[in-house]
Amino acid sequence: TTATALQHFTINFTITNLPYSSDLDYPDSTRFNSTSRDMKTLLDRLLKESSIGPSFLGCETIAFRYVPERQGDNTGVDAVCTYRQEPSALPLDRVGLYHQVSNKTRGITQLGPYSLDKDSLYVNG
Repeated sequence: TTATALQHFTINFTITNLPYSSDLDYPDSTRFNSTSRDMKTLLDRLLKESSIGPSFLGCETIAFRYVPERQGDNTGVDAVCTYRQEPSALPLDRVGLYHQVSNKTRGITQLGPYSLDKDSLYVNG
């Protein structure tokens, strides 16, 4: 019998209504922790309602990256998400998951109170 394996994928996007500040570089800062908690809550809720929902375990924000190439001082979000890969299951369909996330974020424009750069979403990217 083959055991269930834990698998990871990354999800990255840019928030346009969260001005970047240097305290987002420090995982022990209050701002990093509160924003990270928000991202976990919003991403977990979104992905539990996706096709990987039954095997989805959760996401953790690993970094916020200043995104100067986009207009203003936008904040990039880098998260690692974990799910159970059943031995008989197909590999993660990252293209399908990308489309589901796109649909659940109004065309990659809204995640909870956050406005997103519509060209910034990457899944495993």
